[in-house]
Formats: sequence, C-alpha cells, structure tokens
Amino acid sequence: MTRSLQRILATTDVHSAFEDALPLLAHLHAARSEALIVDSGDFFEGSGYYRLGRGRVEREILTTLYDVIVPGNHGWPHYFEPSVHQLTVCANVVDDASGNALFRRIHLATVDGRRVAVTGVMGIQAFNAVPFADRVCHRVTDPVRALQELMLAHRHEVDAWILLSHSGFSEDLKIAGACPFLDVIFAGHCHSGQYGPVRVGDTQVLKGRELAVGYALAEPVDGDWSGQSHLLPPAATGSLPGLAPILGEIENLRRQLAAPLGAITHAYQHRLPNRGQLLTEVAGRLHTGLGAEAVLLNETSLRPVPLHDTLTVGSLLATEPFDNQLVHVVLPDDQPLVAALLGRLYEQVGPLVTAPDPLPSGIRSVLTTDYLADAYFGRHPRQAVVPLRQAVQHVLTDGGGS
Repeated sequence: MTRSLQRILATTDVHSAFEDALPLLAHLHAARSEALIVDSGDFFEGSGYYRLGRGRVEREILTTLYDVIVPGNHGWPHYFEPSVHQLTVCANVVDDASGNALFRRIHLATVDGRRVAVTGVMGIQAFNAVPFADRVCHRVTDPVRALQELMLAHRHEVDAWILLSHSGFSEDLKIAGACPFLDVIFAGHCHSGQYGPVRVGDTQVLKGRELAVGYALAEPVDGDWSGQSHLLPPAATGSLPGLAPILGEIENLRRQLAAPLGAITHAYQHRLPNRGQLLTEVAGRLHTGLGAEAVLLNETSLRPVPLHDTLTVGSLLATEPFDNQLVHVVLPDDQPLVAALLGRLYEQVGPLVTAPDPLPSGIRSVLTTDYLADAYFGRHPRQAVVPLRQAVQHVLTDGGGS
C-alpha cells in the first residue's frame, strides 16, 4: 500500500482490552493510508486476552497496524521480541553496564511534507514499575537530558519533533517545559482523566483514551500542529483484509474466557466493585484464613470490572489482570529499616490495603504480592503461597466454584 502521511494517530494503555476490538482495528486499518500509527506504551497485559493468549494477539496487531511504539512497564519482555523491537523507540533506557541504548532512539518519517523525528521516553517511576526480574541489567536515565542530547545530534535533519512518552500527563507537562523544541507529546501511563491538548509554550501535550476506546490525533496546520483526543467511532460492517486471523484469535479467546467459575455472592452481584473495598475483604480473609501476621496489597493489583450473576474466567482475569502471586516475605530484624521500606511503599506505590489496619509495629513477616516483594523486599527470604486471583475468586463466589 502506497502511503502519503498527513497526520499522526496515537493510542496508549490499550492493556489488551479486546472484548470489543473491532472499532480499534477497523479505525487503525482505515487510517493507515494517511496516518502514522503510534502507541505510547502498555499495549500488553491487563485482561484475560493477554493471560490466555500470552501476547500473540497484541504482537499481531502491533506488527500489522503500527509504525512506532514506546515501551510500557507492562509487558516489558515483549518489547525485546524481534518483530516488536523493530517498532520500538526509547531514548532513555540503556544497558546498565555499557550505557548503550536498548532501543532505537529515533524514527524518521515524512508527514505532510515535513521531516518528522519520532522518539520516546519512559518516566523513571514507570520504569521502576517494571518487575525487577524483567529489568535486571537495564537502567533508566533522565528523560529530559536524553531528549536534549538527541535534539543536538539531529537538529539539522528534521523539521518537527514528536515524543511518545510513557511517563504520565503531569510529568509530560514538565518535559514540555524543559524541552521547548518538542512539537507534540503523546502522553501515556497515567490513566488520568486529563487528555488535553494542553499547550506548554509551543508544545502540545495530549493523550488518547485508554483501554482501546479512543485515540489522539495531531496534524500539521499552517506551520504549527493541531491536536485532539477522540473516541473511536463504531466499526462499519464489512471485511477487514488481512485482519481475519487476528479477529479469529480474539474470538477463540473470547469463548475460553466465557467459561463459568461459579455464582457470584449476593454482595457483589450486578455491581462495579470498589477495588479498595474488594481488596480489603481479600486481605482480611488472607489474614485470618492463612494465619498471616500481616497482609499488604496495592490497590492497583485489581481493576474494577462490572459483575453479573456468574463469575467467568474472563471477569476474574479482568478483575485480577496481572497474575500476581502471594508470597510470605520475612522482614529484617532492623525495625527502622522495615519502617523505611514501608514508607517507600506508601509513597511510591499508591493506595495500599493492609490487614490489620494500620500495620502494627514490630512485625516480622508480611504476606504480599510477588510484584511488591521483588520491587521492595527483593533481598529478603520469601515463600510462595497462592495466586491472588484464587483469593479474589473465593471472595467473589464465597468459596464456590474453586
């Protein structure tokens, strides 16, 4: 297909949300003839489609429909698969020993007659959210410095600079202030209600709606760039040449996800559970049922998903989408060190649920997720217990169907 690019279309934080994938696929397929298709990270993980498919669908969509992507903290290993790695740009993640870039730093394209540089960065917090075992020997550098160095190296080659950022909208506003040469920043990572566009000097910061329901669009207009955020339109009927295998795989996974696991207990039927409340009940049951000295869980380990009469494989995996395993962690004897570790958790991870609440002083062990254990208690002994999804299933079905 001959393409004459007139604009740039960006998605972000799709998180394997393929329950209604046709509008996304149809729109990207139709837009490709005139739009450079980009993504600002976290295309992988976050639903049962990923948990069962292990990234096959995501890989096919990216390599079929996208031109340039930036890595996200979810699905980190997939960005090193050869076919996905070819699409990926990131200016500030390097090999820890050599300092060499782990991804291409820049992608060059012509959009409406302008030579455009597309680059990417990961925020430091986003990089640190990558499971520790997946980022061994990798290091993140200051995104502003990396962008400034890149601009100096290529300033004579391009007419415009486009940034794909997996940092969060508020962080991208700071990047825009520090890097006035950027024309457009497509934001990702934050899942905030702020989509923009917001102008910082001559830079526009904008974001498409997450979870495959929207996109952001930027196009040259009279020497400047115009940006907007849009919801995806309904998909038109008709065939999508080249996408039948992807749609077939999604349908196959959909059938597997529909398998029932048990009747949902009355307290959770026909509700959109508050994840903090649900996790509080999970933590309480783990505390008493397993005899754990203390339980510590992060709210972001769950997602709020509408529930009906029956818990299915899909609704369970959508509620607990990240395959967290619960582990016992033995804490150090140094109580000031324990207090410092817990303080970092509360500061960096976000809302936490504990049982008991508050945590008593002098605790010697904690039941937590393997993600938190790796990131914050990595050097301390631990023992695997059960998958978090199993505990969630017991709460939602009151033990039924397990």
